[in-house]
Amino acid sequence: MAKATMYFPSDFKWAAATSSHQVEGNNPNNDWWVWEQNGGHVRDGQKSGLACDWWGAGFDRDMDFAAQMNQTGHRLSLEWSRIEPTEGQWDTAAIDRYRYMLKAMRQRGIEPMVTLHHFTNPVWVVE
Repeated sequence: MAKATMYFPSDFKWAAATSSHQVEGNNPNNDWWVWEQNGGHVRDGQKSGLACDWWGAGFDRDMDFAAQMNQTGHRLSLEWSRIEPTEGQWDTAAIDRYRYMLKAMRQRGIEPMVTLHHFTNPVWVVE
């Protein structure tokens, strides 16, 4: 019996996914950050801290790796608590950073797929 060769469609997205809280780092404005800081919730008391430093140099490094591995899509979340750190106050620098990230993905041939809410909330919402 001959083995059948299988092909993926030409428009198939080779993709991965991230959560803003898990990769951006240093975001004290969301409820998960606060929860981590209280201790006793995560094994060995670990905290996200700098995470993968996507809010710094880590994003470009990781997207370069993704492009080298021929990734053609990436699902990422936009952190509400960065965009609106306090009720009614919009952080244009955060919006600009996300705009940069989305454009940088496209420049590498990676189609962004955006999640608007990925289970973190601004501290002001929770309070």
